[in-house]
Amino acid sequence: MESLLSPVQGQGIKASPGFGTRIRSDAPLLASTAFLSGPSALRSSPPFRFEMGVRLSKAASWWQRKFSKVRRRDPAERTTRNVYDQHVQESMVEEKDSPVLEIGIPLKYSPGKAFPLGASKVEDGINFALFSQHASSVLLSLSLQERKNVNEYGGMVEVALDPHKNKTGDIWHVCVEGLPDSGVLYGYRVDGPQRWEQGHRYDSSIILLDPYAKLVAGRKLFGDVPNKTSKFLGTFDFSSLPFDWGPDYKIPNIPEADLVIYEMNVRSFTADVSSGLDPGTRGSYLGVINKIPHLLELGINAVELLPVFEFDELEFQRYPNPRDHMINTWGYSTMNFFAPMSRYASSGGGPAAAAQEFKQMVKSLHNAGIEVILDVVYNHTNEADDDHPYTTSFRGIDNKVYYMMDLQNNAELLNFSGCGNTFNCNHPVVMELILDSLRHWVKEYHVDGFRFDLASVLCRGTDGTPLNAPPLVKAIAKDAVLSRCKIIAEPWDCAGLYLVGRFPNWDRWAEWNGKYRDDVRRFIKGDPGVKGTFATRVSGSADLYQVNKRKPYHSINFVIAHDGFTLYDLVSYNFKHNDANGEGGKDGSNDNLSWNCGFEGETDDVNVLSLRSRQMKNFHVALMISQGTPMMLMGDECGHTRDGNNNSYGHDTAINHFQWRQLKARGDHFRFFSEMIKFRHRHPILRRNRFLTKNDVTWHEDNWDNSESKFLAFTFHDDKLGGDIYLAFNAHDYLVKAVIPSPPQKQQWHRVVDTNLESPNDFVPEGVPFRGSGYNVAPYSSIILEAKP
Repeated sequence: MESLLSPVQGQGIKASPGFGTRIRSDAPLLASTAFLSGPSALRSSPPFRFEMGVRLSKAASWWQRKFSKVRRRDPAERTTRNVYDQHVQESMVEEKDSPVLEIGIPLKYSPGKAFPLGASKVEDGINFALFSQHASSVLLSLSLQERKNVNEYGGMVEVALDPHKNKTGDIWHVCVEGLPDSGVLYGYRVDGPQRWEQGHRYDSSIILLDPYAKLVAGRKLFGDVPNKTSKFLGTFDFSSLPFDWGPDYKIPNIPEADLVIYEMNVRSFTADVSSGLDPGTRGSYLGVINKIPHLLELGINAVELLPVFEFDELEFQRYPNPRDHMINTWGYSTMNFFAPMSRYASSGGGPAAAAQEFKQMVKSLHNAGIEVILDVVYNHTNEADDDHPYTTSFRGIDNKVYYMMDLQNNAELLNFSGCGNTFNCNHPVVMELILDSLRHWVKEYHVDGFRFDLASVLCRGTDGTPLNAPPLVKAIAKDAVLSRCKIIAEPWDCAGLYLVGRFPNWDRWAEWNGKYRDDVRRFIKGDPGVKGTFATRVSGSADLYQVNKRKPYHSINFVIAHDGFTLYDLVSYNFKHNDANGEGGKDGSNDNLSWNCGFEGETDDVNVLSLRSRQMKNFHVALMISQGTPMMLMGDECGHTRDGNNNSYGHDTAINHFQWRQLKARGDHFRFFSEMIKFRHRHPILRRNRFLTKNDVTWHEDNWDNSESKFLAFTFHDDKLGGDIYLAFNAHDYLVKAVIPSPPQKQQWHRVVDTNLESPNDFVPEGVPFRGSGYNVAPYSSIILEAKP
């Protein structure tokens, strides 16, 4: 061990067999490197012994020779803010020369400052700051040597923080001088009360990920099973030049009423070999850039990306369980709220490359006129429950602060997320972390908005009680940085807090309209008694959103989303087929409101296939003519199937991967979907900024009370341009002869859509002139007539 040691001042020694020397920042004596293979490997470090007198006798002269020219710093006054107490306080931090650690480069330590949290570049070096209210000790762990593999850190240096000099309020901090500006891995060991019943879960043997780490290093390649036990540490890149957004770059700022959202998964979009991309680009941020022409041809103008915050896709494989064959492809298991998913970088480029390529993706999408909305998961984290904890960060730093728990029941974690834990979103510290995270993604990565997974959790107090005016939801709505962003709630959670139409909104929040999904599914498949609710949904769901200053576009209309059936499977399966998930069919919803059109699953029956094609087009027509903001799922434009699996989160296979060959094979289907989206863009009356009045729509209906009636026809009026649009939906299994109203003066009807016709007659953009007084609307079909001069 002699070559690893640098003798310095003779105070503050803490060394023990099997552990690398821990350096107290007030007056360290020795610095050593412990070669670790993750936290448990501390116990296998070489035994460490030294003779105090001999080591100290050599220290003074060595120190004088080595550092006689080091500039001394005057004490500096620092102003810090205590987040937990939510007030500003003055704090004097005295900086002094600290000893140097030799591991190729000299390191010096000073108390540092409490803000900003995380790792930050300061004049004197790199500042590290970590919040922990209940911790009794904190050690900063640094790895400065190149990582041999994803399970091994390089030489690990550990700095013990003195609570008297390295702590301000509830924030522990230290400044390290001499570190490289990039390539350093870091984490924390945190210890505290061993009182489970009080909510504490401290384990100082685990090196924890900094909640404010802006980059996270783990395994480099997605789904690299041989390295499934890889450890995750924070890192930083202060050496790269600022990203060049370009002189002509601008953020699209598309009005909410004009959005057409495409929900997609970054990896699954291009991971399949059929994407035609080279292996290093498949499944990456750069892969998305390559497929922007497809998005433009489809006609969408916003992508909603399934989670792109760092997550461990191999978390199911940590211990034997029914799901240990699966890979978390969707990413709803956040490990860190600031770092982009590093394994979405091309060719295993790592965290810094991921950050740069994410920005390239956003820039390219913006230059194409496409906004970027992130699906964010603040309701829970990857750390699971108390039975099978996956302690990586929050749990070991301050479990009692970061998670909701039942203190009357042995501090059991409350589970409103269905994933084992619930993030304590309205605790002041946690709320500030979430806001800091959101601002970071807007300022650093230029994203345009956020969809909040299980957002009803954000409406619960620290004990889980629903709040009428949740502080976090209000803060997001009122935040100056987030003011330009679209903010969308999934207004329910897994414990029954269903807030569709009632989500606290401050006239800013939009909502995934689950009632739209359900009512449209019921009507199109031919359920009785839902014609009136179908009319309400396509006309903007005024029953839910015409309150205060809310608008139709606050309803995010969707028939299909990532969870549940794809559109193809919705018309091909009556039942879920989730055997591949390994849970005996117990997972996934049993209530899909689907209809297989007469046969379960794949078939060669041309009549069944024709009916399924009509039904998919009917759903898409309804979605694109509805008032509100439409959202469709990646792959539905080419009839993607998951073979009836309605909970495919764990399959990094063709089940989830976009099948690019299908675009050619089902070109007629894609053409219809694309043309329907573009039809919406061309007609402002389909995307109004206000709710419909009696002058905006005429319902050609005198049969509202007949529960057996499954036919609905209506006309949207365009008073400015005279371009009225007539629509009819027939969900009967027999033909209906619709009475067509007279067109506006000096105009005539042109048939644009008839989903019963074969391509290309099913959609004729310029329209086919129609002069009759009646139209035979085929079973399970829909039509659109447009008034033109």
